[in-house]
Amino acid sequence: MVGGDQLTAKQAEALRTELAELEGPRRTEVVQAIKKAREFGDLSENFEYHAAKNEQGLLEARIRTLRSRLDHAEIVEHGGSDVVGVGSVVDVETDAGETMKVEVSAVGGPGTVSPTSPLGAALLGRAVGDVVDVSAPRGAWRATVKAIR
Repeated sequence: MVGGDQLTAKQAEALRTELAELEGPRRTEVVQAIKKAREFGDLSENFEYHAAKNEQGLLEARIRTLRSRLDHAEIVEHGGSDVVGVGSVVDVETDAGETMKVEVSAVGGPGTVSPTSPLGAALLGRAVGDVVDVSAPRGAWRATVKAIR
């Protein structure tokens, strides 16, 4: 990973919580599933064993990803700023009159946009009333920043 994600303290804590869940209870569940599947006998034709091993691989990959993101993250402060930054919740109105509420977040999830996405990148550093041009894969459009929280 070149550089790191910019995360608010709240976003970094959400990643730490997920990591703790994966390294603790989830890892234990997968190990138990592998142990149980081994008891079924012949591993070469044991679907449960192969499924559990595949799940273990996906789990360990997610753990490595989270550790790397947290190790390389830059924690940024956001609080009541007049300009959009990582952690800002922004109300925007599209040129079609649609209103959207998005949080600029490198963590992702419902209602978020990445700071490197077309909309997120266009919003960074902008203030209420600014009109931004968004160059998205499905076409360019404009949005007006209505509020920043």
